[in-house]
This record gives sequence, structure tokens and C-alpha cells, in this order.
Amino acid sequence: MSITNILTVDVEDYFHVSALAKNISVDQWENQSCRVERNTHKLLDLFDEKGVKATHFVLGWVAKRYPELIKEISNRGHEVACHGYSHQLVYNQSIDVFRDETTRSKQLLEDIIGDSVKGYRAASYSITRKSYWALDVLVEAGFEYDSSIFPVRHDNYGIPGFPREPHVVKTDKGNTIIEFPLTTYNYLSLAIPVAGGGYFRLYPYWLSRFFYKNINKKGNSFIFYLHPWEIDPEQPRVKTSMLSRFRHYNNLDKCENRLSQLLSEFSFTTMGDVVHKIGN
Repeated sequence: MSITNILTVDVEDYFHVSALAKNISVDQWENQSCRVERNTHKLLDLFDEKGVKATHFVLGWVAKRYPELIKEISNRGHEVACHGYSHQLVYNQSIDVFRDETTRSKQLLEDIIGDSVKGYRAASYSITRKSYWALDVLVEAGFEYDSSIFPVRHDNYGIPGFPREPHVVKTDKGNTIIEFPLTTYNYLSLAIPVAGGGYFRLYPYWLSRFFYKNINKKGNSFIFYLHPWEIDPEQPRVKTSMLSRFRHYNNLDKCENRLSQLLSEFSFTTMGDVVHKIGN
């Protein structure tokens, strides 16, 4: 029996990325050349071609400016979920600011698609130990599930040792929410991040395929994520640090073909489809 994995897209533009935040401030976003519509349409067409559905975590900033794009995502049978409003790191926000941005974005998305939005993903997986309080805010806002925790060590995110499989989490206030941790591959005592994005572009495809095949052979699903800008090698180049350039621009020219191959070799569904199995 084949294992069905979870396909997700973080719908944001190249200039929203945290790695470029020091070079492009929020008040400069309006002056950038937006490419999110074009790139998201390319992904939607590829998903149609491969016959797969995905969960799209949409940034509120994008939804406000391109509501027809969000309607199209929903009308094509995909799940619309929330990616916050301004792509700020949760642990740099106050509880009140986080609550306001999150509820505002959720309501905006629900007004656009005419349906409830059940899932959330933080910018750059920024729910960590010091922002664990955010889970209670999500429960209070009416979210059923979250996918913001990466069980790895990283300079900008991660909760090392966090359970690797989707499960019900009890929050600091005793609330419960389903958490979908981003996928890692355990080798000895090392948790290797393999969930997609920059890791998918950094690793050669054969290595990603090895990780995913072995995860499925053990009877487990993996969560895969991607951003629309990751299939856009022609996007403007931003002058930034060497590390940020490496993380952002590495193998952009190879990503779309790799993604097409991945969708042909593995089965995928939305996060919302899996939520019901965990909750029941």
C-alpha cells in the first residue's frame, strides 16, 4: 500500500523572505516587482497536470492585494490556510500584535473563499520554545491545526527533540491543537531537515528521494513545503549576505523540474485531509 504524503505551499513573494528582511523592509514591499501571481499559477498548473492537491498557507499581505488568486487556489480544489499577515517572526512580536495579525489574516482569507480556514503556519517556522505561547493564540482564534514547529537545531528556528510525527499538542494554558512538525530524517542522533524548500534545492534530488522513500518504507508520511518564488530563477537578485544568497538562490533553476519529478514519484494530499484522521 502506498503512503500518502502532505504537500504544502507557503504563498509569499521573494521579497517577503526572512533571509532578505535586512535588505528589504516591510515599508519597501509596495515598491517591489511582485511575481507571486505568476509563480503560483505555474504551481497550480503543475498540480493539475499531476493530479495532486495541496495546502496553501497564504500570507495576508498577498491575499489583500490578489484576492482573485486566492479564490482560484480554492476553486481549483486546494486547501487555503493562514501564513499570518506580514511575515514577521513570531518570537519578535508581542502577543497582542501576533493575535491581531493572525486573526486579521484568517478573517480576510475566509471572506475571500467563503469558507473556514483551519490551519496556520508561522513565518520561517518561528514558533519556538520562546514563542510557544502562540499556540494558545491560535486555539483562541479558532484554528484546528498548526504546522510551524521544526524539530531541528537552526539559527533562526527549531525545537530540538520535539516529537516528529503529527500529534495533538497540549498548550501552556491546557488547550489542545494538532501539530504537524516539519519532516526530519533521523540518522543516528542527528535530525536531518528534509521537508522541502531550501533543503530540497540544496540536496541533490537522489538524496531527497532516498530520504522520502525510506520515510515511506517505515510506514510514515512526510510533509513537503515549497514557496512559489522557488521555481522562479529569473526573480530580481537582492544584494545581501553570502549566507542569505546561498539559502535563497541555490538551485532555483533546478527546482521546478525536481518538483515535477517528486510529484510523479510520490502520492500527496492536503493537510486538512489528514487532520480528520488524527482528530478521530
